[in-house]
Amino acid sequence: MEGSWERMAVVEMRKLTVIGLNSGRTPFIHELMHLGVVEINSQEGIVSDEEWMPDIFRTSNSADVSRLEADIARVGTAIEAINRYDTGKKPLFQVREELARRDFNVYMDRTKTDTEKNVDAAVMSYKQIADGQNESNRLKGVIAGLKPWESLDLPLQMKETEFSAVILGTVSSKAKFEDLLQKVLEKAPSAVVQQVSADVQQIYISIICLKEEREQVQEALREFAFNPISFGEHKGTVREAIKQYEIEIEENQQKILRNMQVLGDLSVAKKNIEYLYDSLVMRRDRAKIVGDMLSTEMVFYFDGWMPKNAQPEVEELLKKFEFYYEFKEPEAEEEIPVCLHNGAFSTPFEAVTNMYSLPSRQDIDPTKLLAPFYFIFFGMMLSDAAYGIIIAVACWILLKKFKLEGMTYRMIKMFFYCGISTFFWGALFGGWFGDFFTVAAKTLFDVDFVIKPIWFDPLTEPMKLLIFSLILGGIHLFVGMGIQAYMSIRDGHPLDALFDIGLWYVLLIGLVLFGLGGSVGPAMVTVGKGMAIVGAVGILLTGGRNKKGIAGKITGGLGSLYGITSYLSDVLSYSRLLALGLATGVVAKVINTLGSLAGGGVKGAIVLLIAFVFGTIFNIAINALGAFVHSCRLQYVEFFGKFYTGGGRPFAPFERKTKYIRILKEEKNNG
Repeated sequence: MEGSWERMAVVEMRKLTVIGLNSGRTPFIHELMHLGVVEINSQEGIVSDEEWMPDIFRTSNSADVSRLEADIARVGTAIEAINRYDTGKKPLFQVREELARRDFNVYMDRTKTDTEKNVDAAVMSYKQIADGQNESNRLKGVIAGLKPWESLDLPLQMKETEFSAVILGTVSSKAKFEDLLQKVLEKAPSAVVQQVSADVQQIYISIICLKEEREQVQEALREFAFNPISFGEHKGTVREAIKQYEIEIEENQQKILRNMQVLGDLSVAKKNIEYLYDSLVMRRDRAKIVGDMLSTEMVFYFDGWMPKNAQPEVEELLKKFEFYYEFKEPEAEEEIPVCLHNGAFSTPFEAVTNMYSLPSRQDIDPTKLLAPFYFIFFGMMLSDAAYGIIIAVACWILLKKFKLEGMTYRMIKMFFYCGISTFFWGALFGGWFGDFFTVAAKTLFDVDFVIKPIWFDPLTEPMKLLIFSLILGGIHLFVGMGIQAYMSIRDGHPLDALFDIGLWYVLLIGLVLFGLGGSVGPAMVTVGKGMAIVGAVGILLTGGRNKKGIAGKITGGLGSLYGITSYLSDVLSYSRLLALGLATGVVAKVINTLGSLAGGGVKGAIVLLIAFVFGTIFNIAINALGAFVHSCRLQYVEFFGKFYTGGGRPFAPFERKTKYIRILKEEKNNG
């Protein structure tokens, strides 16, 4: 489908309306999902529209959807259980397996029964593991409660004999056992009071007394906030009970291990279970979409959106089922879903646009315009040729080894390009693991070896890099302003483009020539001065053109002219290109210097190598993150702030949203 769409940033959309016979709805929905190019709108508002006939209704598939949701949750639990106890090697990325449509259907028909049995076995084993672990934890808690009473020889179920009573309980560790003993014996001289054990919080006490003295003993204990304890559910002595519980825990552990083994053995069936999961998801999605359609006894209706260049294949499908359909241009007030389609280089940088917001209907897609700037900025900020090679090669390997999709693919491909940019700028600035080769040659071999920069070394000429960074920033801002001017002209407001953008171009370029043109020739200073005056006067006169009254226009003009301070701060923001570029080199040099402190020889070589490896990993991680974040910031704040609104809604076609398989569209005419 994508190959048939025209090469544009924001794909042009068409409104689709369909009315068809209910008898063909189910096979049509299968084919529409297979096509995957139509977004179906919810018909929520239409049902309450009085213009529609009373006998039109929305099909309710809630029972089917709920049942399928429960099945999906159950199969998902089985997959989670198997993954947890699968000892096999896990892939770095989850990649969908490609299958022909017919092959998938045949495979599911052949394996579904056995797979459902395996799902039942996995879910049951998973539950038994959880139950066993809960029971073991409960028993361990019981044992912990019995441990302080371990020296007690009385059977726990014994509460009294024919003539005596047994009282067990605890008092706070702050209480004095001697005082308690004295009080009890005063009330019941024949009582036997024993401190079984004590810890930092409580004292554990056993009292045996005559039955007729029980009330007196309890009265004496109240003074000490005595907390009676009953062990009615336990049998035998404390030691016997603990031993029995330990046996039960061991038996539980054996059951848990057997169930873990069952789940481990089911790993060979995990692929089939994953296929079943995706099959259920597709069935659920088809059942859900029926609820977004309107129906009568005989026909159904829906409308939605599709890319303009997908019209031929959609039309072919509708003609096949002999449905009524209509394609329309979107109306001015309608919210249109946004789908981006860029070239090979700029497509990965859609990740940057998507992280901010998709373009609104009034915007243009900024991806193609931000892509080269992001490419340049990232490389300048990291600016080490060796780091660039590492990043580019690592991303290239990931792209070749895994069939990545979606945002993951875009991010990895973007970092591949950023690695190339980092190599380019690193070579220009002479950064190869900082100055590692220079330090290693001097430390280990006492040889002077320097890799000279192709252009210049920013650490020795930082002002040169600062000026270059500010020039790049100015170009970046001018491009953003130019886009705003283009959008104003496109929307029929050429004077806005002239007054709000053109005059600023004249003023800003004039100021640059006035300040720096002397290095070219005196004439440039004069030209710059004239341009600055013309631009400033023009902004002053036109900045308040939409205000009422002379005072309002003057105030508006002055306010617009004051905006020059924001342009100055915007340009200065690009000094971060210098700051982060220097940070990478400085950190690398510090690491290399620390590694060289052990001197030469074998010991020195080992220390230098260890410092180099760990330092390189740290430096790439921290400064690549900084380059990513600050490159995004320059796009979002400085660049987008000049022209971009955002807020677009992503195009969400009715398609197979599978997790483990990708059914090839080449097989769309089969089955």
